[in-house]
Amino acid sequence: MRLFPWIPALILGACPAASTAGDTLPGPVEAEVLQVVDGDTLAVRARIWLGQTVETRVRIAGMDTPERRGDCEAEKALAEAARQALASLVGSGTVLLRDISNDKYGGRVLARVEAADGRDARQTLMAAGLAAPYEGRGPRTDWCAGLPPAAAAREAVSSNG
Repeated sequence: MRLFPWIPALILGACPAASTAGDTLPGPVEAEVLQVVDGDTLAVRARIWLGQTVETRVRIAGMDTPERRGDCEAEKALAEAARQALASLVGSGTVLLRDISNDKYGGRVLARVEAADGRDARQTLMAAGLAAPYEGRGPRTDWCAGLPPAAAAREAVSSNG
């Protein structure tokens, strides 16, 4: 015979539910840019409640940019161009995060990122040819296939910086 059958329900009700893969916070959540990590990732500090902030990395949803440790010199140069373009867009100011969720690995936040002037980071980098659509599944863009030689990629870096 259980004397207090309501105790487990009380304990479970007092503990917040764990975030699941399908959870999304619509936002907007204002975040201070601490660092532009690469063309598709920012380190930010977001105020999540009165007197509470969280520092995390945010991967920009819906796109992929070249990797700084890419497979060819042209990809590495384009990765730097993408990082510089994102840094120019967001600066060291604030951004708005929307449609916030966990990335597929759980280590970063995945979100749409809007610069202080209202420009969408994904749209801006894709329009500049520095990002490709990517939804987290399937093969990623082969940035070395059909890319210009390294000299042309360096030119892309200088024109975006």
